[in-house]
Amino acid sequence: MRKGDLSTVLIAAGGGTRRKPSPRPIVDPKTKATRRAENQWSRAGTKPITVHYPKPVRDQLKILAVELDTTMHSLIGESFNMLFAKYGKPEIVPRERTE
Repeated sequence: MRKGDLSTVLIAAGGGTRRKPSPRPIVDPKTKATRRAENQWSRAGTKPITVHYPKPVRDQLKILAVELDTTMHSLIGESFNMLFAKYGKPEIVPRERTE
């Protein structure tokens, strides 16, 4: 038995979480997608766009979303479409369904 094996067994037997290896996502070699991404069907065919702004900007966006009874995601999509229109590009961000 290797030195690390005994500590792993003891930690697991005691229910401790210290040094437990985190499960690795299963990667499909054909699509290179992880199982986690496959379960999020709403994100299929999308890519994240990450931006950083000061906290007051996010707070104001969140307040506006509440006031308009919509989501921040919807407001950001609307702003992208307005920007695209301003520069003569097609407004391609899909509008969210309200249910």
